[in-house]
Amino acid sequence: MKRFLSVFVFLFSLALSARAQQDDALFGDTEKPKVKQGFVITMNGNFDLPAGDMADRFGTSYRVGPSVWYKTADNWIFGVKFDFINGSIIREDSFLINIFKDGGVLNQSGSRTGLNVYERGYAACLQGGKIFNVFGSTAGGLLVLTSAGFIQHKIRVYDSDETVTPILGDYRKGYDRLANGILLEQFVGYNYFSPNNLFSFYLGFNFSAGFTQGRRDFLFDVKRPDTDNRMDILYGIRAGLHIPIFKRKSEEIYFK
Repeated sequence: MKRFLSVFVFLFSLALSARAQQDDALFGDTEKPKVKQGFVITMNGNFDLPAGDMADRFGTSYRVGPSVWYKTADNWIFGVKFDFINGSIIREDSFLINIFKDGGVLNQSGSRTGLNVYERGYAACLQGGKIFNVFGSTAGGLLVLTSAGFIQHKIRVYDSDETVTPILGDYRKGYDRLANGILLEQFVGYNYFSPNNLFSFYLGFNFSAGFTQGRRDFLFDVKRPDTDNRMDILYGIRAGLHIPIFKRKSEEIYFK
């Protein structure tokens, strides 16, 4: 978390420096700069902490993925995004209890071997929001963004040699805890479009709530279906680097 806070301070300082340079260059000029509008391609990253039912199954996780926005002349944002969910902390550690004995599992040759387990999933959402000029800057503003869509996650059980019979093929589904459902997200943070489009970004706080359900008909370890409703919460830092493709070329971006 300290690393992400340091990055935030660094990026915010660069934005303030760019703002100061703009003020010097525009001293005495009363003409409003042109408003930019058009598409924005962004590569996003999340650092997530779990809460609710998610905290019982997984630890901290990361999300990476692209988004495509359309920014209007009034600074409204509309778009889509896709996130890949990755993690390596599995708190539901008893799900392999019926095949894991004495520090390992038996493979097809009768020797003991280990298994690797990971958190894997994805989220796909529609997005809408607006950039507000609350900092008095022509290039930076407060970004408020709401997302709605679909989330899916599971425990990936990885056997590199594919020699552990109880998890081969469809048997693996009896252990992976697959769950999916509706996802709602809210983001609040700082957004900056550089005048020359060379360094544009956003960074802030993201809160996600997944209204999900278990999707497996039978779990081998507990010998019952997994169809319970879940409240999967993720919260943390979200950031992205923009590639603006604006319709108009001008020296500045003006936020009303």
